[in-house]
Amino acid sequence: MNSIDNLLNGYQRFYHKYYVENPETYQNLVINGQSPHTLVIACSDSRVDPSIILNTQPGDIFVIRNVANLVPPFENDQINCHGTSAAIEYAVNGLGVENIIILGHSCCGGIHSLLSEKKEDHAFIGAWLSIAKEAKQIAETTTHNSEERHHCCEKEAIKVSLNNLMTFPFIAERVKHNKLKLFGWYFNLASGKIEKI
Repeated sequence: MNSIDNLLNGYQRFYHKYYVENPETYQNLVINGQSPHTLVIACSDSRVDPSIILNTQPGDIFVIRNVANLVPPFENDQINCHGTSAAIEYAVNGLGVENIIILGHSCCGGIHSLLSEKKEDHAFIGAWLSIAKEAKQIAETTTHNSEERHHCCEKEAIKVSLNNLMTFPFIAERVKHNKLKLFGWYFNLASGKIEKI
């Protein structure tokens, strides 16, 4: 059986669970719309699916996934595309989420690339990862070995993203009035544990 067949079989299991055995789940989401309580900004890494890690149900969380779970600083322009920023704006202003979690993880390929400074033939990754340059600087000033430096950079990148969230005026305003809470979590792939940052 090939990988596409596996995906189609997975869809059949999903369909049976939610449209045959429990049709009310999606019927309610169609009729009432979505009202997730939490925005999770996670890495695109195939091993780090927030819905699986956090054992959520459809409609519980709004998810943004990108390379290294980064949040760019707020930019007030209409020229560039701001996919992550647009999704954040929609989750906060449109859906009214109560929490935002930056979900970082160990063994992050994006952070590895940031630290290794490989001059790979990629049009977008280098510029995107530059968001975390402060995390890289902090990690490189430590005397830790390579593995510890990677863990340090992964965790510091979460802090950078949390700080960048506060550059969005509508987020800062909601945090100030206790209408929105921000969290940084670090998922260790080897142990399965989540560490609060």
